[in-house]
Amino acid sequence: MKFRSVKGTRDMLPAEAPAWHAVERTVRRVMQDFHYREIRTPIFELTGLFSRSIGELTDIVSKEMYTFKDRGDESLTLRPEGTAAVLRSFIQESLGEQLPLVKVYYIGPMFRQERPQAGRLRQFHQFGAEALGAPSPALDVEMIALPLRVYQELGLKEFAVKVNSVGCQTCRPKYKELLKTELLKVREQLSEDSQKRIEQNPMRVLDSKEERDQRATAHVPLLKDHLCDDCRRHAAAVASHLDLLGIPFEEDPRLVRGLDYYTKTAFEITSTALGSQDALAGGGRYDLLVEELGGKPTPGVGFAAGMERLLMVLEKNGTTFTDLGPVLYIVAMDEASRRWAFKTAFALRSRGIAVEVDHLERSIKAQMRDANRVQAQHVIVVGERELASGTGRLKNMASGEETEVPLDRLLEG
Repeated sequence: MKFRSVKGTRDMLPAEAPAWHAVERTVRRVMQDFHYREIRTPIFELTGLFSRSIGELTDIVSKEMYTFKDRGDESLTLRPEGTAAVLRSFIQESLGEQLPLVKVYYIGPMFRQERPQAGRLRQFHQFGAEALGAPSPALDVEMIALPLRVYQELGLKEFAVKVNSVGCQTCRPKYKELLKTELLKVREQLSEDSQKRIEQNPMRVLDSKEERDQRATAHVPLLKDHLCDDCRRHAAAVASHLDLLGIPFEEDPRLVRGLDYYTKTAFEITSTALGSQDALAGGGRYDLLVEELGGKPTPGVGFAAGMERLLMVLEKNGTTFTDLGPVLYIVAMDEASRRWAFKTAFALRSRGIAVEVDHLERSIKAQMRDANRVQAQHVIVVGERELASGTGRLKNMASGEETEVPLDRLLEG
């Protein structure tokens, strides 16, 4: 029997590792610049955490979660997104009592059983951030600026920022009733999914990608015209701070996002290089969620960004990443020199110097080819004569220059 990876999952192969590492290093460096600290949560949580935070009627909870019973008959779910787990940790560990503003980031795998397609896998990876403790619209803009800085540092230039206000507990319920009334008038013109959403989740109909839904809802009222004064002021302040940083953006009144917990700001960053599945990152404010999950009332805002999609864009842009080869490759000619090479390599590695040796007992020619393949910076050939004289010739592989060096000096770095 031949085993294969599960549908919707894929391996990260060694040749792809440099690109992943470059993205992760960039994320960590940018997060450090903005003074966000890393948090790591388990990859599975109690199922109720996600159904309560994300919303029972979202596609994620109703169709896509990997949920299972453990041996204690407890319902557990592989995390489909990062925010709920971070907030569970925030509440459980009383992080809000330690700092007035908690700023954290994460990098890791998420799991959704959706139809695999370009840039969308069943096990996928995200980086994201959450800031808990301040209602400031400037913090919303910081959340938009964070992934943009990552993209810019990786050389991306073609992306768009879309922003909307999805209201709050004051203005959104009234608008949802108004919207529901208007959607029922065109119900038969809507897709099957949108018809199901009218009663409980009508705002999701607005950001449907189905052409028939977009045509049928072209003239329905939009939330931007029904915001309360507080939400209007917040939206204006977000726009002002985006202008302050010189970040171009589009106000998209149909941008809702697929999660129920957003209040006020919702945003999305898209790339023209991805086709129809163009979202690189998205996020927004969730001022009610901590209390909904059992914590003290705490305003919050966050974002999540797909790593596979980012890597696809980098590849389409022709961006390449390469691993640094070993500093030294020791070519050994016989058994005695192989033993010497093995011992010397370990001594140098203990000093933080990357060294490679041959384990296949190949010829000198084959070892030199291997040194080229792994892109070794320097090569030294050691045999019986070199061991007897205590000297060898160190070759710089880039310049071809050779220098005679005492073998004991290698251990000095």
